[in-house]
Amino acid sequence: MLRIERHLTTDDLDKTLRRDVHDGLSAHPKSLPPKWFYDERGSALFEEITRLPEYYPTRTERAILLRYASGIGRATAADTLVELGSGSGEKTRLLLDALRTAGTLRRFVPVDVSGDFLEEAAGLVAAEYPGLDVRAEVADFERHLHLLPAGGRRLVAILGSTIGNQPPRRRVAFLSDLRSTLTEEDALLLGVDLVKDPGRLVAAYDDACGVTAEFNRNVLHVINRELDADFAPEAFEHVAVWDERAEWIEMRLRAKAPQRVRVRALDLTAGFAEGEEMRTEISAKFRRPTVEAELGRAGFSLAHWWTDPAGDFALLVARPRVPGPG
Repeated sequence: MLRIERHLTTDDLDKTLRRDVHDGLSAHPKSLPPKWFYDERGSALFEEITRLPEYYPTRTERAILLRYASGIGRATAADTLVELGSGSGEKTRLLLDALRTAGTLRRFVPVDVSGDFLEEAAGLVAAEYPGLDVRAEVADFERHLHLLPAGGRRLVAILGSTIGNQPPRRRVAFLSDLRSTLTEEDALLLGVDLVKDPGRLVAAYDDACGVTAEFNRNVLHVINRELDADFAPEAFEHVAVWDERAEWIEMRLRAKAPQRVRVRALDLTAGFAEGEEMRTEISAKFRRPTVEAELGRAGFSLAHWWTDPAGDFALLVARPRVPGPG
């Protein structure tokens, strides 16, 4: 059975895009949130990125899941899989199969901001898993956690190190909000990319074929189309840098020459000096003690931790911590 619940409308997304672009282009330094990469073209480019030799996270996380999915199924005994930021589906199916093999699977709740993408992906799962209750939620999981279906024993999955797109304070706040919606029977499955050689990290976000550069510049195409702007994407250079202090990769767009960009839908003009950089994404990399500390501040306890043999990526299960007496 397939149901689609829509907590986000096209108008909601338009208002959010307008606010994000206005605030980001008015700030010093300028920035844009990474969620606007992912229109149809951006999603296709990201799928291409995941197949590049330099980009290890997707295949490494999948390999960990292949090895440990059955253990995740047994350890969590979840009857509901909630996936925040639903992906293309391959890793999702590994989890669904593990829970089905464990004999507990009853319901699947994929959550994504893109209604069209979600409806198509959820329909495929419903067709492949007869009898599974599929309830797709068109929602922004940073804002709509309280609207997600409750009941049963839930496993909430946040894969792909998506959590790393937030700085530490916002990560902990988000995880605390998530903890407030969970019972002690529920569990969190989190994928995190680990700190490693900076050369490998930068290469993963600045591939030799230039696919990531096109993906980065795609946000300018989105703004041009949706907000009647006149960015010249080719006038911006893709930049990926490792911030050693923060332990994250930053993706930026650097103006090749002085320019003024008009965003007509916002009645906004943004000036760029030659060499001026606009941040479009952070991707934090983690160490186990940092992850445990952040989970603890958010009200979770680390229950299981798995990595690949090289220690490039980790998959973990955390449990809501139950407050002690008094």
